[in-house]
Amino acid sequence: MRAIVGAAVAIGLFAQEPQRLEIAKIAEGLTFTEGPVWRNGVLYFSDIPSNRILQYAPGRGTHVFREDSNGANGNTFDLQGRLYSCESRARRVTRTDRNGKIEVLADRFEGKRFNEPNDIVVRKDGNVYFTDPAFGSSSDQRELDFYGVYRITPKGALEVVAKPKGRPNGVALSPNGRILYISNSDERNIRAYDLDKSGAASNERVVVSGIAGVPDGLRTDEEGNLYLAAKELFVYSPEGKQINAFDLPETPSNCAFGDADMQSLYVTARGNVYRLRMNVKGSVQY
Repeated sequence: MRAIVGAAVAIGLFAQEPQRLEIAKIAEGLTFTEGPVWRNGVLYFSDIPSNRILQYAPGRGTHVFREDSNGANGNTFDLQGRLYSCESRARRVTRTDRNGKIEVLADRFEGKRFNEPNDIVVRKDGNVYFTDPAFGSSSDQRELDFYGVYRITPKGALEVVAKPKGRPNGVALSPNGRILYISNSDERNIRAYDLDKSGAASNERVVVSGIAGVPDGLRTDEEGNLYLAAKELFVYSPEGKQINAFDLPETPSNCAFGDADMQSLYVTARGNVYRLRMNVKGSVQY
């Protein structure tokens, strides 16, 4: 696996004059990449079919972080540097400490196994939010009769945030941690929920609808704009207005801000991973 520098394309960014936006391919030859997250100079991401979590460091290339990942999909970190993963094959959510010890945080709701945990985010106070849809063969193995969005409280209690009709997928928090965003692959929309001081959710509403393609991974920048992987990589204002779209060489699955200045957007897209240099910093929850 090696880093490959790609081409530059002209794109108008946030109502500014069009500029040359550099797109670099930093990893290739993988199977289906997902779950990117940046911490301490390293990008972590999943290659789901190959059952691995990989890590990329600028100048050092891509290496295996974890084999036998149980089909890990979404990943995130908390303030203590612990890695949270949605293990789609094991149908569970795990936390890996800095010594490599893996702890199962949740694998059942009311005695029934999850469908297929997909994406995850941790608020600074320790509240964990994750989505549980079911795609492909996982639909035939369901024990629960609904698709769920869940919260794990700092004390370890599990509760349902929402039971949408369509399959919830990507998850992100606003920069201040007071709004939870969920993309829905079937309904082609993004919903928002207000979060109180304890982390409880209320005031469900649709902020973006009619999305082209299948909505997948979500991220926010420091200004509260939403970055959504779908047919293209779309950018929406906090009010839900589309303000940009990045036409990548392949259909994106997810994205994460990184680099020392947090102004690079790393995008997982099928068997490759790309880096886009931006003019805005990403928001950081951990």
